[in-house]
Amino acid sequence: MNLAGITEHTLLKPQAAEKDIVALCHEAQQHKLAMVCINPTYVQMAAKLLYGTGIGVAAVVGFPLGATFTEAKVQEVFMVKAHGAKEVDMVMNIGWAKSGNWEAVEQDIVRVVEAAHGCGLLIKVIIETCLLTEDEKKTVAELVKRAGADYIKTSTGFAGGGATVEDVRNLKAWVGEGVKVKASGGIRTREFALKLVEAGAERLGTSAILS
Repeated sequence: MNLAGITEHTLLKPQAAEKDIVALCHEAQQHKLAMVCINPTYVQMAAKLLYGTGIGVAAVVGFPLGATFTEAKVQEVFMVKAHGAKEVDMVMNIGWAKSGNWEAVEQDIVRVVEAAHGCGLLIKVIIETCLLTEDEKKTVAELVKRAGADYIKTSTGFAGGGATVEDVRNLKAWVGEGVKVKASGGIRTREFALKLVEAGAERLGTSAILS
């Protein structure tokens, strides 16, 4: 299977320098990957480097904690769109989810989804599966589906856990065909990536090149 066409080459480390983003974009072109996924301030540079290649730029929003104001996430969406992003990966408010404040969680997601779709961006909602119980994951999946997001995404990679085959399989069952699943965090081998795809992942986020 050609994994390159569904893989986002990702670099979100705080110490990532401009030269690292240049290298990331070069590798994405070399291996014909689908996207790069980066922090907002590098979007404009990456968009210029990848112009005309068919490789898109995804930017993270409210990353990595999800605890910023909804209004701030919405403004980030507008700014990364203006700088050349094609997709956004927002982090939901995990603390609200752990508090059982589902109405606030849903409104946060809905408003950011509306902002993204309103300016022509695809949007993925990062739910940080390693911090949630099974019941919480299921509830969040239902909210993401109801909000009309394009993808539900497993992890930031910053919370001590990443994608698992079980989580991907469950998320896909809960969201159905209307929402896609992005697996991210800890994907370092082609073998593991294929297992995630078999479980239902339709996009992969990884800092490794899966040869």
